[in-house]
Amino acid sequence: MIVLTRLNRVRFAVNPDLIERIQETPDTTLVLVDGATFVVAESMDAVIESVVEFRARVLATAADRRAPEGGD
Repeated sequence: MIVLTRLNRVRFAVNPDLIERIQETPDTTLVLVDGATFVVAESMDAVIESVVEFRARVLATAADRRAPEGGD
């Protein structure tokens, strides 16, 4: 999940796998695969960076869990 901020400053988390597209006109709007929309305070670039960081954490966690303990 990534944490974003609505324009009224309420924070919420969204599953980035459900984001279909991001628009910036000028407010940043997320459109989810089910058609739900969210207007957020973060820029489009910031949302994209949050998604990239989320995916990197997922991959790093998976790699850590596959690594043998003790280096044997």
